[in-house]
Amino acid sequence: MDLLKQPFPWYLSGPLISITLLLLILVGKRFGMSSNLRTMCTVLGADKTCDFFCFDWRAQRWNLFVTLGVLIGGFIAVTYLSGGNAPAININVIKELNTLGFKSAGTSYLPLELFGEGVFSSVKGILILLIGGVLVGFGARYAGGCTSGHAIAGLSNLQLPSLIAVIGFFIGGLIMVHLIFPLIF
Repeated sequence: MDLLKQPFPWYLSGPLISITLLLLILVGKRFGMSSNLRTMCTVLGADKTCDFFCFDWRAQRWNLFVTLGVLIGGFIAVTYLSGGNAPAININVIKELNTLGFKSAGTSYLPLELFGEGVFSSVKGILILLIGGVLVGFGARYAGGCTSGHAIAGLSNLQLPSLIAVIGFFIGGLIMVHLIFPLIF
């Protein structure tokens, strides 16, 4: 059994996330991926077209290292730690996803019908990506942060707005999966 090909255990990743958040709190920084994207947009010149991006990005440049770390960590995880194994999914979920047109359910890590290269060959796939991206981006800004910022950092700081946002994320996810998703597929 090759340990590098097994999923990274929760009992190691959880404490690592906790230590990271503790260190950020101790140095007076806030964690959240949507703020990293805001910093990148400002660096690339978005401040010339929109007041939202007018801020001193140099004071937030540490965010760029977080983003770089996420990209490098994701590459390492997929390339060296995942083993190409699909996650274990309940057989009933696989059958239901198959009836919705997801033939890759249970055989690939992500549904190829949404995340494979073929998604760019259909208008429906491109629209789903564009509309979903806009809604996620708008929602993250409207909620004052994304799921990582609120659910990981905000809840660990016992912030009531983060609790409300996380409850909203769960309700939105349930509505999407049970009501909207079946209509799209």
